[in-house]
Amino acid sequence: MAGIGPVLLAAGGTGGHLFPAEALAAVLARQGVVVHLASDERAAKFGAGFPAAAVHAIPAATPSGRSPVGMAKAAIKLGQGVLAAYGVIGRVRPSVVVGFGGYPTVPPVLAASLRGVPTLIHEQNGVLGRANRLLASRATAIATGFPQVRGIEGPLAAKQVHTGNPVRPAVLEAAKTPFAEPAPGGTLDLLVFGGSQGARVMSDIVPPALERLPAQARARLRIVQQAREEDLARVRDTYAQLGVTAEIAAFFKDLPARMAAAHLVVGRSGASTVAELAVIGRPSILVPLPQSLDGDQAANAVSLEAIGAATVIRQSDFTPDRLAAELAARLADPGSLVRAAAAARGAGLPDAAERLAACVMRLAGKTQEIAA
Repeated sequence: MAGIGPVLLAAGGTGGHLFPAEALAAVLARQGVVVHLASDERAAKFGAGFPAAAVHAIPAATPSGRSPVGMAKAAIKLGQGVLAAYGVIGRVRPSVVVGFGGYPTVPPVLAASLRGVPTLIHEQNGVLGRANRLLASRATAIATGFPQVRGIEGPLAAKQVHTGNPVRPAVLEAAKTPFAEPAPGGTLDLLVFGGSQGARVMSDIVPPALERLPAQARARLRIVQQAREEDLARVRDTYAQLGVTAEIAAFFKDLPARMAAAHLVVGRSGASTVAELAVIGRPSILVPLPQSLDGDQAANAVSLEAIGAATVIRQSDFTPDRLAAELAARLADPGSLVRAAAAARGAGLPDAAERLAACVMRLAGKTQEIAA
């Protein structure tokens, strides 16, 4: 499909939105498509690493709280963003504009709609986010990370294309490692992480859960756990006192590889985490972040629980006793981990970025036909 014009990606300054945008950019670049990135004022720091011909900073704000003054200021800034994005689109002349959620994507996608440029929005979560809800009726197509997404119904359902959530190259590399069934009575490798908003609860619950296990069961566990800096010492001390083999750190650069090495993952259920668990194919115990907007983490987690790949525990029920019981059950029946790993892998879409790129190319092709 020769002659496809540039593609403008609109993504906010968080990893949850940038990772899938970056994966799509890489696939489009391999197909010879020029990619531009539009983001908010934080965009400058992505210029060096993001695979784009140019990065365009567009004013944006997130309406939050109940202050009329704050809402008015956010609306004004978003309006300024639409005007700025309108000018950028006039200069770049993209064949398609793709938005990845979050309010920084609102001005570019709205401006594209006003200019008659085809638009595609990608929803990573199991619930249509607030920014994407605002844009959905204007978007040409809606790509989704999950087969069912709450909030996409009626006329919007006809626009939906399930592509999955693109994952990082490190995740695709980790997915090459097959699941190693724990030997009966053998060691079980446990990976625990909670992200920037969730690591504290893991530090509060997981060590005392292991304390409740019999010494013989504890001896079979090897722990890799993410903990906040202020919690590192107490978590390490607890495991040392229990005689548990554990590696504790505030951050793991090689988290996908750690996931591949695990027999069981205990963590939150952000869209990226759920996608990575599926692509790599690992069993999990998921504790959705209770304050996540619109309950999106709970919806994400249910997608794995429904196929037997995960156990979902509400944070209010995530107690040391409950976790100890879950761990004891898996130590007693390692075959359950094998079955859950296979279920997770069956739901994985390692080619999600290619599927999303195919949607973009179809929209670009229609634009080319109209222009001709």
